[in-house]
Amino acid sequence: MNDRAGVRDSAPTRLVSRPALGRAVWLLGWVSFATDAASEAIYPLLPFFLTHVLGGTAFSIGVIEGAAEAANSLLRILAGAASDRAVAKRPFVLGGYALSSLVRPLIALTSAWTQVLVIRFVDRVGKGIRSAPRDSWLAGWATPATRGRVFSFHRGMDHAGAVSGPLLAWWFLWIFPGQFRGLFAATIVPGAIAVILLLLVAEPPGDRAQPVDVPRVRWRDLRALWRGPLGRFLLALVVFTLGNSTDAFLLLRLGQSTSDVASIPLLWAALHVVKAGSSFAFGHWSDRFGRRRVIGLGWLIYVSVYVGFAFSTSTTALVAWFLFYGCYFGLVEGAEKALVADLVPVAQRGLAFGIYATVQGLGALAASLLFGAVWTFVGPTVAFLVGAALALAATCGLAISGRRV
Repeated sequence: MNDRAGVRDSAPTRLVSRPALGRAVWLLGWVSFATDAASEAIYPLLPFFLTHVLGGTAFSIGVIEGAAEAANSLLRILAGAASDRAVAKRPFVLGGYALSSLVRPLIALTSAWTQVLVIRFVDRVGKGIRSAPRDSWLAGWATPATRGRVFSFHRGMDHAGAVSGPLLAWWFLWIFPGQFRGLFAATIVPGAIAVILLLLVAEPPGDRAQPVDVPRVRWRDLRALWRGPLGRFLLALVVFTLGNSTDAFLLLRLGQSTSDVASIPLLWAALHVVKAGSSFAFGHWSDRFGRRRVIGLGWLIYVSVYVGFAFSTSTTALVAWFLFYGCYFGLVEGAEKALVADLVPVAQRGLAFGIYATVQGLGALAASLLFGAVWTFVGPTVAFLVGAALALAATCGLAISGRRV
């Protein structure tokens, strides 16, 4: 399977040595580490907080997470396109991280699930502003032979931060039982650390050399990208994202199977141990074995996990499937972004990453609303099976699209 632009998707690349990632890549990794430590201290407890403290339902969880991710992703395409025209991407990245770090702790003050919706929406707006410009930064610090490793390293640091956050949350609640609001307020500390670290990151030299008169995005530009190899990949991704609902439903299923709510952050931390380990371990696979092969393998793991959650009833089995789920992220996240970078010209990377994120976000909105409705009115078993069926169909579509050149 060949992709027209950039790396040949099917031909293995023999890597003699692994070049250094560079100071900027490492610093951005630590920025993501601190940011995820803050956000993931809250996230695993949010389904319980919403349903047991604020009186929400499974459908309200779907509305909150779907709307938040849709806002995030719609803004990515605008921020990505704007950053392609900008001399410096720093204002986008710094502003996005700062906004999220400031509003996230306000969940401590909420008294209704609609207030959480507003805060999560603004938090994801910050992520939408920063993500595509940051990914374009990362692509600028990588070569075609190291893109998979660079993006997977960054995701690995993300997941490593998502290990420390839930562990700190568990430790906090062990000392101060039931003090969810105090925990949420304390997340301002790692958020501030992330912003301070970001001030040390320099612009890639190549970005400053880019002309500032990159043409504004027109409908024909978007149509051209969709008609090319990027569009064929994104069509398969659309189907997959329709079955890829928020992980809050996995946490809700786990919470229903155990009476020990305090253990949920530990399970979330354990999941991110698997995510981080698999990201570091599998990060170079797409550079060697082909992007689509690695993505397809990850999507099949997703299918198996959702089938497992549909039919498993014991806590032990659910925990096993939950941890296996981490391998999906290690295989897919870096490979998908590396494939996007392969398929478009350098001058359109910000726009391409924005389109990619928009597809994911709109799919997340639809998937979360669909999953929440099916869970509420039919049951969780059917909801998980619908997600698995869509992911399997997407895997078949990915294989077919890769044969076209």
